[in-house]
Amino acid sequence: MRVLIVEDEPYLAEAIQDGLALHSIPADTVADGRDALAAIEMNDYEVVLLDRDIPGVSGDEVCRQLNLREDRPTILMVTAARRIQEKVDGFQLGADDYLAKPFEFAELVARVRALGRRQFTTRPTRYEAAGVTLDPFRHEVTRDGRYIRLSRKEFAVLESLMREPGRVVSAETLLEEAWDENANPFTQSVKVTISSLRRKLGEPWVIRTEHGVGYTIDRTLNG
Repeated sequence: MRVLIVEDEPYLAEAIQDGLALHSIPADTVADGRDALAAIEMNDYEVVLLDRDIPGVSGDEVCRQLNLREDRPTILMVTAARRIQEKVDGFQLGADDYLAKPFEFAELVARVRALGRRQFTTRPTRYEAAGVTLDPFRHEVTRDGRYIRLSRKEFAVLESLMREPGRVVSAETLLEEAWDENANPFTQSVKVTISSLRRKLGEPWVIRTEHGVGYTIDRTLNG
């Protein structure tokens, strides 16, 4: 799952981004509606955390425009107002959920996860391949019944690979899905993370390298 944070208060945006990262949820930030629409056009987001009171193109207008898209992300609208009518207005604009400032961060994470799950209602609640089971909601990985402790980045990379076992995923795609938009495209982070994953998952190696192309889950291994 990847989140776009649309918030014009830089300290709050950074705090939310850092907090989501602690829960293995990569997020990008923009400060106005125009940049939000551009980012959504260029990237795949499951959830947009949308401040209603942003400069330029308003949060209301961003919400309206997103609802014209068939493939739109789910929208969690955020505002400082707590009045019931404000919430009603937000839902009438097409928001999927509503959160008033100030909020408890645990509630924000719970709502983001719930909205992210809506995007995957047709997908399995867990992924299995080559004896490995990954549960994205419990944040657990096992191999042949043995629990494996992974870092946040390792888990995110493995989840990206296991969504479609056999699909070759480039290092650039893994950077986009498991890191954020500020990740250095020339970094060795993906290679290092893959090596660490292989060691933790054990032999035979579950992740195969397709040289010059990317990485894939080896479907020739029996689960």
